[in-house]
Amino acid sequence: MDDQRPIGNQRSLSYPFAGIPSFLRARIQADLSGLDSDIAVLGVPSDEGSPYLPGSRLGPRRIREHSLRFDVNGYYDGRADRTFLEHELTNGLIADAGDVNILPTNPEATWENVTTALRSILSAGALPVVIGGDHAISAPVVRAWDRPIHVVHFDAHIDYTPFRHWFMYTNVQPMRHIRKMPHVQTLTQVGIRSLRNRRSDVHDSISDGNRVIAMEEFRDRGPRAIAAALPANAAVYVSIDIDVLDMALVPGCVSGEPNGLAYDELRETLIALSEHSDVVGFDLVEVNPLLDVGTGITSYLAAHTIVEFLGHICAQPRWTSRREERAELRRRRVSA
Repeated sequence: MDDQRPIGNQRSLSYPFAGIPSFLRARIQADLSGLDSDIAVLGVPSDEGSPYLPGSRLGPRRIREHSLRFDVNGYYDGRADRTFLEHELTNGLIADAGDVNILPTNPEATWENVTTALRSILSAGALPVVIGGDHAISAPVVRAWDRPIHVVHFDAHIDYTPFRHWFMYTNVQPMRHIRKMPHVQTLTQVGIRSLRNRRSDVHDSISDGNRVIAMEEFRDRGPRAIAAALPANAAVYVSIDIDVLDMALVPGCVSGEPNGLAYDELRETLIALSEHSDVVGFDLVEVNPLLDVGTGITSYLAAHTIVEFLGHICAQPRWTSRREERAELRRRRVSA
């Protein structure tokens, strides 16, 4: 028989409307110099790169709030009859690293803060999970790596507008920044379909050697072919603009487009990437709570995507086989 005794003032009931909204109720560790986790969730609440409507700066907070709706001991997936993230959550291996300091009207300094924060996370040996904010923030995130990586970009838009008249820190340009970084080996752009993409920008991306996958090719080839085109076990960074999903799924996104991915198409592609590649970090951007419906379904879908992708990354043999290595690194950092 279940224990029906009152709980009183114990803190064992994790209602989504109560408590401090850290991501998945993970411990808060904003001082990155002492970071001792396997995974660090970092918010970048900036929408200065959005030339249309503001509001995505509120994305990190709202996505954290909706993450509280998931079980703090991991999530159960009936398809696999398995609980994911159980080891990481029950052993305190996920930390919420808080938010990057944003300096309004000074995007260069904000970008420096983003890159500095990411380098601290990487130096601690932790996997960065970055919550935006608009898509401009992906450029200072990716430049933090000092080793070769491949980038996979999910988006309805090409984000490859040229730099003109110091117009270079916006959400229509991050992939042009990223492709110029010497450590970025390849850039794969998935879901590109907007009628607002300029022909010159798409052709520039293709001419620069990037792989641009429109919806027709995606559906012809399927999720596993996208992952298989990358070198096996290569280090891969994944950037997810929520508008890669069909606009009907994401009312809280300023740039939603028709004919986008269904959730299962995005999920299966992310799972394929986690199995085929060594995912070294990822971001999710462009959730705008000011535009969302009352239930916050876009923020919830964003939290759902992050949690599910992270669960599959942490379920891979390459991740589990490094547990002791990461534990030793944490021990050395604590004793230093």
